[in-house]
Amino acid sequence: MTRIVITGLWICAITVLSSFAVITWMPALPKPRAEEYLEGLTYQKLRPINIPIIAEGSVQGYVIATIIFTAEAHLIKGHGLTPAPFVMDESFRQIYGDGDLDFRNLKKYDINKRLDDIKRRVNERLGSEVVKDVMIENFNFVTKKDIRS
Repeated sequence: MTRIVITGLWICAITVLSSFAVITWMPALPKPRAEEYLEGLTYQKLRPINIPIIAEGSVQGYVIATIIFTAEAHLIKGHGLTPAPFVMDESFRQIYGDGDLDFRNLKKYDINKRLDDIKRRVNERLGSEVVKDVMIENFNFVTKKDIRS
């Protein structure tokens, strides 16, 4: 019986000493580096926007686009405002005012240039590089005759 008690006390003493040794030894280890690649970026998905396409004096149809953008989280908090309304407004302006976008005569469209212009103009309006990337989730054209009342 005494042998079991002595063995139990020995195990407790070794556990306490090893815990103490680990606690004092751990602060000397280097801290693991945090991954900085996407740190601080926030993704925001905007509600779908409907953009009328006007040609020959009447509405020909609507472009329905869903836009997603990434922005620096610490800059959004520093500004005290969200760039979402600016991205939505600039997306509407860019697509609405684009003369090359003709759905009656379809051709390849340079969407990357348009997205870069949206990002650049939003950052100009905000006064700093808040928006890092603008992406499109959905981009459709619905003709006026296909719209249900």
